[in-house]
Amino acid sequence: MNQKLIGVIPAAGKGIRMLPNTDRIQKALLQVDGISILERNVSIMHDQLGISLIYVLVGYRKQQVMEQLGDGQRFGVEIKYVEVDNINQGLAYGILHLAPYLESVFCVILGDEVYFDSNHREMLNLSANDFDVVCAVKEVQHPASIKKNYSVQLNNGFITSLVEKPEIVQNNYMGCGTYLFKPQIFDYIKKTPVSSRTGRVELTEVINLVAVGSGGRVYPFMLKGNYINVNNVGDYSAAKYMVRSAGFSKKSVSLIVPAYNEEASIGYLLDDFKGKVDEMLVVNNNSKDRTEEIARAKGARVLSGKFKGYGEALKFGMDNASGDILVLTEADGSFVSRDLGKILEYLKDADMVLGTRTTKQMIEQAANMNFLLRWGNICMAKIIELLWLYKNEPRLTDVGCTYRGIWKSDYKVIRNSLHCDGAAFSPEMIIEAMRHNKRIIEIPVTYSGRIGGESKFSKNIFANTQTAFRMFRLIVIKKLFDLLGRYE
Repeated sequence: MNQKLIGVIPAAGKGIRMLPNTDRIQKALLQVDGISILERNVSIMHDQLGISLIYVLVGYRKQQVMEQLGDGQRFGVEIKYVEVDNINQGLAYGILHLAPYLESVFCVILGDEVYFDSNHREMLNLSANDFDVVCAVKEVQHPASIKKNYSVQLNNGFITSLVEKPEIVQNNYMGCGTYLFKPQIFDYIKKTPVSSRTGRVELTEVINLVAVGSGGRVYPFMLKGNYINVNNVGDYSAAKYMVRSAGFSKKSVSLIVPAYNEEASIGYLLDDFKGKVDEMLVVNNNSKDRTEEIARAKGARVLSGKFKGYGEALKFGMDNASGDILVLTEADGSFVSRDLGKILEYLKDADMVLGTRTTKQMIEQAANMNFLLRWGNICMAKIIELLWLYKNEPRLTDVGCTYRGIWKSDYKVIRNSLHCDGAAFSPEMIIEAMRHNKRIIEIPVTYSGRIGGESKFSKNIFANTQTAFRMFRLIVIKKLFDLLGRYE
């Protein structure tokens, strides 16, 4: 293009269809693989299209957006903010606010769309064309995708009509939320009548007016790579799976093992996991035996200190782990590496994967899981489900299973809300993940007998009762925080 492109990212809407994920955060700031959707699209504009100036349309929770992006310097761009005075009037109305600022070609990428491995830079090849509008178009196999976006009709290399969320799909071409506009588009927005379906001026109908009503030159840009328009919670989960699974082989895994006088078992545990994770991190809680010596000899990184309890040791380990994925387990050998593959596979589709020890077929004969302990965990788990029923509703059957995996980026989100140092840390981690709208999946894992020593929390009925009371108290306190509208 003769003139350098200017970028526009709309990020003003409430994202009501994304609740509860958007009850605390602006929709465009939702993270996919640790990076917000908004930041991803800023990077596309800079890295692929060479854009150095981006206007971001803000409205709902504008301060969050402005704090996240700042002046754009860390992305290599300049970011300016334009506030939309009435976000309920829709996308086209928001774009109209830019009329005083834009006098040349500009690129719009919607703030709620996720692209992965896309070919946006090829849009620059359209510079030789005398276009009025360019719309990104992706060829898809499933008509449901088109029904959630907009359909296009193509003829002789042009888009001849567009239909927003069509009831009848006539081809495989799905319109996407990347556009090139000339400033004349502002005049078309003013001319386009309000949609009888939505009561707003729809951007798709504006472009249709250019193509059909005025005989304008509307070009398709054939988008490649992966794309998801994040309209609802299901779309958001699909976007995270899309990005995570594509790059999963490059993700590193840290195994975190809290240990206190575990010389009888720590060597066996580390041998079991050796070569199956990228880092074995033992958090040695002031052990008096050979735990540290054995762990180092087995190739683990050992962090020693005096910790208040199980929870503080695990937090310290996760804070200092190097992996993209954090896997927690016990030092006593009661969990085995053959279940690691299940945890990792489900992490492609979840933010946190919990093991459960309450599936009878997976409880080995020597395991410390008697009738009362098993049903106590199940009942406590169901209380959590019931109290947070309005959330993403994970199926829970165990509150005390240490064996679990979480993405480091998601752990960072909940980190400042984790305060328990002892056994109650286990349900606290679950509750805070739920309160922060993280996707949780629970899977059965093998529960074996301890190789050595005895459990600090469930060695007898007194210890069981004491641990259960602490967990229940934690659950009640967390729920009171919710009722009072308090979020740590």
